[in-house]
Amino acid sequence: MLNLVAASLVYLACGTTDMRKSIDGLAAIVQEQFALDPFSSALFVFCNSRRDKLKILHWDHAGFWLYYRRLECGSFQWPTGGKAPLCLTQRELRWLLDGLSLTQRHAHPQVSPEIAI
Repeated sequence: MLNLVAASLVYLACGTTDMRKSIDGLAAIVQEQFALDPFSSALFVFCNSRRDKLKILHWDHAGFWLYYRRLECGSFQWPTGGKAPLCLTQRELRWLLDGLSLTQRHAHPQVSPEIAI
């Protein structure tokens, strides 16, 4: 099961990625193209050109996890363009995985509780 709580950050690779790439190929993209550390606790999310498949690369203390999701119908609301990865919140990743847009106009804004003194 994908543990979103364990991940400190979520990076989304905008545009398309060759889904034939495995762990080593995706880790190379993270390190060389994004200039990020694939051994961090972040999630790195990639999508194919048809936007019906995605892979999530995640380092756990002893090795990599590679999560793969294929939609039977429909597509992910995937952002296009740009070479730099998009930094998402865990909430936005859940929206994306559920087939929703990253810009939810009807969602409640995220608030921090205020401490009353």
